This record gives sequence, structure tokens and C-alpha cells, in this order.
Amino acid sequence: MSNFLGEYEVAIDAKGRMLLPSAFRKQLPETNGGNFVINRGFEKCLTLYTTEVWNPIAKKINKMNDLVAGVRDFKRLFMNGATPLEMDSADRLLLPKQLLEYAGMKKDIVMAAQGNKVELWDKDTYYEYMRQNAAKFSTLAAEVAKDYGNPFDTDDNE
Repeated sequence: MSNFLGEYEVAIDAKGRMLLPSAFRKQLPETNGGNFVINRGFEKCLTLYTTEVWNPIAKKINKMNDLVAGVRDFKRLFMNGATPLEMDSADRLLLPKQLLEYAGMKKDIVMAAQGNKVELWDKDTYYEYMRQNAAKFSTLAAEVAKDYGNPFDTDDNE
């Protein structure tokens, strides 16, 4: 399973294609074969998954109870835009027009690693989000550590 690192500024061409940075490509598992799934993110961004990460997520979501209205709403919002992507011979991905519109992406974007997935943001939106949330970073870290444990504890006993 991948553990992506880094932030990369990339451009979208007139056809909606983005070049995957070489530093990112080097992090792809050999089993990936250039296959991804992209969908709407929880904020106004897109989320890019390798197919090996996406498939178990989709399987779990498909098992959720469709008799619950909130489940149906979540599935629609999360799954309806999900689109398979394949890297072309020039190491580019063709991003779906409707997803680009959802995230407000025009030309300049940021790929931001999120562990086993990557978020794609409009460049201006991303840096504004980071500026607005920087002040609460320390408080958020303490809150998350309280609920989920200290992520900086490197004790390998888990």
C-alpha cells in the first residue's frame, strides 16, 4: 500500500490533462500500472486513489445499508463522480470535466499527498485553505491525539 508524500504544483492543459510529477510517479507501487480512480473530496477538492486503495473502499461502501436515507445520500455524493483514470504514455491523467468544475479548477492545481491517497486542489483555493487553518493546527493536533492517540509515538508495539 502506498504512503504518498509531498505537495506538487501542476498545470492542467486545455484538454483537462495534468502531468504527474516524476517525484510522485516514483512513489507509485509497481503493481499500479498507471491506474487510478478520482472522485469528489470532502472539501472543494478532488481525491485521487490508486485502484488498489480504491477497490476495498468501494467494496465497504457498497455493503452499506441502502434503506438508510443518509447512506444513500453519502453514496451519491461520494460514488457518483468516481471515475477510473489511466495514465497515458506521456505520464498524464485526463481529469473529468464535471469534477474539474466541482472543484473550481481552471489551470493551476496542487497535488497534496494524504497518505494512501492524493488530494487535488485549485491552487488558490488550496493555499487559502492552508492560510485560514494554519492558526488552529496545534489545537487540532491535540484534539486528534486525544481521540486517536499520539501519531508521533513511534513505538512499534502496535
